[in-house]
Order: sequence, then structure tokens, then C-alpha cells
Amino acid sequence: MTDSGKLSRPPLVVLANDQEWSARSLESILGPNGYAVLRAYTGKQVIELARTAQPDLVIVDFRLPDMGGIEVCRALYGDVHFSSSTPILVTTSGAADRDKRLAAHRAGAWELVGQPIDGEALLLKLDAFMRSKREADRLRSESLLDPITGLYNMRGLVRRAREISAEAQRLRAPISCVAFSPLPASVDHPDRPFNGHTENVVVHVGALVRRSGRVSDAIGRIGPTDFAIIAPATGSPGAVRMMERMQGMIDAEPVSLGDLAYTVKLRAGYCAVPDFSESAVDAVEMLLRATTALRYLRSDSTGETIKAFEEVPAQSSL
Repeated sequence: MTDSGKLSRPPLVVLANDQEWSARSLESILGPNGYAVLRAYTGKQVIELARTAQPDLVIVDFRLPDMGGIEVCRALYGDVHFSSSTPILVTTSGAADRDKRLAAHRAGAWELVGQPIDGEALLLKLDAFMRSKREADRLRSESLLDPITGLYNMRGLVRRAREISAEAQRLRAPISCVAFSPLPASVDHPDRPFNGHTENVVVHVGALVRRSGRVSDAIGRIGPTDFAIIAPATGSPGAVRMMERMQGMIDAEPVSLGDLAYTVKLRAGYCAVPDFSESAVDAVEMLLRATTALRYLRSDSTGETIKAFEEVPAQSSL
């Protein structure tokens, strides 16, 4: 790691590969460059070590004796005991072809590494990943992140809203704030729509939202099942497209809860301004307006899935 990227302790890596030559090759890159390595040989061992050791990084092979690296990746990012800010890399003994790369990224992996391994390039990527993780951990320690999803909490979102609005005002750029909530396609019990599995659904949706968001977006959890996105350089059409894209991702990956699979539908309210330098409200007020539109949709029986604040009847926005 570079001098600027040093940790107060060696970063801990869980390395899972049942091919000894491949594992030793990675260890020969990691060890001399300041990483402490814990070895695992099966997917089950990876999951157990990741829960108990709380590593800074997980490197798991695409194929393990009991389960694939993609399955391990999904299991860890869906586990409330595993930090969502921890990078997972998937390795493969062959070339990192497009299908494998897409499968890895869909599962939440930060990178797919194929053979032959470019040690220097790998170390530079890991250095960047460690900086990102440390920043996320710092934010969490300052109570700016939601511990369940790893996204911003309301406090963190408000701070980012002020930062984003200052930049948008300088650039005379648009901003959109979107508040949304997942619901099952069919709700048998409106008072407990996910039948005791709300946290699992929140973790699943949070992971998808994090993957689909842009680096410039501020994404947070603002309620038990409510999320919000503050999207710079995004007007009303962009806000609608963003939710359509997110719904598409959720449709492609239903929430699996034991023998059940929930098809989640999003309800979203939004507030957008085309030129923030001329806006009469700040980004925090826009966020509140977006949540008002979402609240109206919850009480609306028309079946609409997205609503602009300007379309909410005046008496409902009070």
C-alpha cells in the first residue's frame, strides 16, 4: 500500500481458493505489501471467517468445492453481520470474460480478477479500495451511515445534500431528490407486508441501490423501509428513468427469503429543479418534498408508482 493509504494495522484479507498454486501466487503479492492473510478453502469457511474476523477485504475464487464465489458474494452482502463497505474480489483461473465479469458485478463484487494476475495493477486497485473502505468506516463511526445497509442515514444525507446543492448552485445545474419505498407486489397484511422479513428486504434493496447509483449520487436510508437519492445534474425525466432502471434491477433479482421469493415494487416521490441557482428551496427541503410525495402515494389507491411533489394535492402536502 502507498504511504498515504496506510492503516494503523495491517489490512486483513480472507483469501478463499482451494487451488494451492493460485492461493500462494496471491499471497506472494499480498504479504510483502503489508496485507495479513487468512486462508479459507470452501465457501462456508469464507462466510464464517467474514462474519467473525471482520476482514478489510475478501478475495474468493469463482469456483470452490461447495459453492461458487458469486454465491458467496451474494450471501455476504445479504448478511447483516458483514460490513457492506468491505470489498469483495472474485478471482478466476482463466480469462475474466464478459459473462463472468457481469455475473460478479451483479452479485456486488468490486472486481473480477483473471489470470495471469498483474500484481502491480492489483495492488493499486486494492489501495483505492482500502481508502474507500476507510472513508466508509469513518463515516459510520461519525454516525453518518446506516449500520444495516451501509448507505447514508438521514444525518449523512442532509450533510451531502448541502454539499451537492452548493456545487449545483455554482454550476447552475439541475438536482433531483427521490424518496422511495419497496413493497411486495401483493400485500396480504399491509401492517406487516414482508411478514417479519423487513430487514432482509431492506438489505437486499439497499445492496441493489448501492450498485445502481452513480458515484456522484447521495444515497441513504431515511426510514424503516424508506430510501432516498439526491442526484446532481438530474432533472425530472432523469429522476423517472432512474427509478425505472432501479425497478428493472429489482425485477431481475427478487428477494429470496427461504422458500419465498418476493417480487418487490417501488413507490417513489420526487422533487426536481432544472437550475438550482434559481431554486427557491434548498436540497434538504427538496428531500422533504420528495418524502411528502411518497407519503401521498402510500395513501393513494390509483396504483401510481411515481409522483412529483408538484402533482400532490395541496392539502396532502401540508
